[in-house]
Amino acid sequence: MAANQPFNAILIERSGDANVASLKQLMEADLPDRAVLVEVRYSSLNYKDGLALSGMGIARRLPMVGGIDLVGRVLDGGDSEFREGEWVLANGWGLSELHWGGYSQWQRLDPQWLIRVPGGLTPFDCMAIGTAGYTAMLCVMELEDHGLRPGDGEVIVTGAGGGVGSVAVTVLARLGYRVAASTGREDTRPYLEALGADKIIDRGELSAPGKPFQRERWAGAVDCVGGATLANLLAQMRYGASVAACGLAGGSELPATVLPFILRGVRLLGVDSVMAPREKRQIAWKRLATELDTERLKRIARLEPMSKLQQLAPRIVAGEIRGRIVIDVNA
Repeated sequence: MAANQPFNAILIERSGDANVASLKQLMEADLPDRAVLVEVRYSSLNYKDGLALSGMGIARRLPMVGGIDLVGRVLDGGDSEFREGEWVLANGWGLSELHWGGYSQWQRLDPQWLIRVPGGLTPFDCMAIGTAGYTAMLCVMELEDHGLRPGDGEVIVTGAGGGVGSVAVTVLARLGYRVAASTGREDTRPYLEALGADKIIDRGELSAPGKPFQRERWAGAVDCVGGATLANLLAQMRYGASVAACGLAGGSELPATVLPFILRGVRLLGVDSVMAPREKRQIAWKRLATELDTERLKRIARLEPMSKLQQLAPRIVAGEIRGRIVIDVNA
């Protein structure tokens, strides 16, 4: 695509009392004043993207180009470390909330938001992983940093059918952990077993209010749900075990007590992927390039055109989408 030609983007604008997303044509001059110009190849669809595209207030500055993920080729690196032709990716950093994001064929970005695509991963792989997979790896890193090792016992992943959960199951299984996958959809059982889950647990076992102190079950946990599910996990963790919490699909309240913390030494580890330091991101992505089974990754992800985003957004908010959706911004 040559300079001074229009390109497509999904723009969120205010219309009456609502935020409305639509496919628009922009010019390079419309882009933010950032140092690095990237020709975007793929983005992805995350829960937060679904909220933004459905007008649920995630975009805090309008007009806003949606998409919290992107991968693409540098067209102009300005005075940054990046050079023309290099493949780069970005996750988080307020994209789609405070800064224009990946649902655009071209985008200008701050160099501090970018890292080079690791060797061993294709651009498609990067967005099949995306923020969801990168968050999953951050969760695994936190659990390992607090002592979790293969052989310690079962590790549970909640919301296992979603993007973060799917990658967490895959990575943990690849590293040799025995993984229990919690899901509310029976049809995901073959899918999760193919990703490496040893056991499938109905989410109803964890989502109902439970006792504040329960039988010890789990050596570690990746929780994508929050709410009562997280409270039950804390009550079921083994002595000294940790929960890496990264989601709130089940609610932001935590109806728990201090008993697991002071009687079993359980640790609750908050995992933030949006503003994580660049150095930690680079470590996570390098590990994903070597420790994620790309054959299993193919089972997680599918490709959809950017033109279908408005149809897909309410489905991911409703929990109807399994795994990862890669967005082709040129279709």
